[in-house]
Amino acid sequence: MSTLIKSLAGLGLGAALTLTAGTASASGGGCGTFTNADGVVEHLACSTAPIDFTNKGSLQNGAKIFMNYCAGCHSAKYVRHSRIAKDLEIPPELVEKYLMVTTEEIGDHINAEIDPDVQASWFGAAPPDLSLETRLRGDDWVYTYLLSFYEDPSRPWGSNNLVLANAAMPHVLHNMQETLSEEEFESEVGDLVNFMAWMAEPVRHDRQVIGFFVILFLLVLLIPVYLLNKEFWKDVK
Repeated sequence: MSTLIKSLAGLGLGAALTLTAGTASASGGGCGTFTNADGVVEHLACSTAPIDFTNKGSLQNGAKIFMNYCAGCHSAKYVRHSRIAKDLEIPPELVEKYLMVTTEEIGDHINAEIDPDVQASWFGAAPPDLSLETRLRGDDWVYTYLLSFYEDPSRPWGSNNLVLANAAMPHVLHNMQETLSEEEFESEVGDLVNFMAWMAEPVRHDRQVIGFFVILFLLVLLIPVYLLNKEFWKDVK
């Protein structure tokens, strides 16, 4: 019986670790280092991405920004337009009209509009698929990266990045940044990263909700199991 109790406790710990794994991986090592104007190396802390899968307006806006600013060069080969319509509660006809810029069928995956080989000749390497980018880098890393572009005339595209020095990617959100206030721009980037986080794991919110109740159930179950264990072994000396 004591083995059963230990097993239940282990299951609870395992579920808790699963719930927190994404957060830990995103904030584990910060967002790198950079050299300031005085030549001093400084550590760059990650900004917290506003991830909220229950905010359908944010996800819908993020989908719009992704298709307008990212899908020209980047693919999201594990995401179907039909899944966007279903999960983000967007009428399929609106998805077909406004979000399907690289394909004709709503069941198709998101493909890059420009041929990857052509892009490789432009940038030195083909832009990566973004389906799982936030799982790879972390939500906060991607959010901070998109907010960390600055003008650098020495670079081919006139910009550089504090998080990823000498990044091949140009500052594609520059025009948006120029027309919005700082707070508005951060909000738009937040919506974009929120959508990218949803792309990487559409069931994350459900997993976290279910995981919470699983842990709660195991903690409640631990009480009668403990009492039963005491009852079974009370006469054993």
